[in-house]
Amino acid sequence: MVPARCPGPCAILALTLLLGCGVVLCLGQNDTEPIVLEGKCLVVCDSNPSSDGAVTSSLGISVRSAGAKVAFSAVRGTNHEPSEMSNTSMTIYFDQVLVNIGNHFDLKASVFQAPRRGIYSFSFHVVKVYNRQTIQVNLMQNDYPVISAFAGDQDVTREAASNGVLLMVEREDRVYLKLERGTLMGGWKYSTFSGFLVFPL
Repeated sequence: MVPARCPGPCAILALTLLLGCGVVLCLGQNDTEPIVLEGKCLVVCDSNPSSDGAVTSSLGISVRSAGAKVAFSAVRGTNHEPSEMSNTSMTIYFDQVLVNIGNHFDLKASVFQAPRRGIYSFSFHVVKVYNRQTIQVNLMQNDYPVISAFAGDQDVTREAASNGVLLMVEREDRVYLKLERGTLMGGWKYSTFSGFLVFPL
């Protein structure tokens, strides 16, 4: 075990927490970032602790989960157009989940809800099939468009609107794809929507 380097009463409480968690870690001091080596708990001594996703004491010790991993990837496996696409929101729906670590992607609604504040990476690849219309796909964050992608070639049977971005996302923010322009009447088989937490804030 690598001891937590904290002054005074902070060290006593940190050691108690470490014994309870049974972890191995290296700890930063004021104005430094914590470094997790192993284990399930992280004890951080910080003069300006964040309470987001952590239990913080008046001594400036916060305990965060070091294993809080978040990632999802959804795919459209068929070209059958679901009845949901006729709704006014024009959310682009997916029917299979390849990865859903943390279970924060709702497949039925095709919406990701962030479990904590942080920097997230999102990417999408929406395929239009036998469709001569130009489509515009927006990545939405809480009903506001963040980025767009277009597909408008009329001489191909399949074309994709693709884009990706890093976003600062607040806890419980909702991220999803919206068809802003055109239709997906021919289907959107092989389309994907993916995202993961890069690091928490």
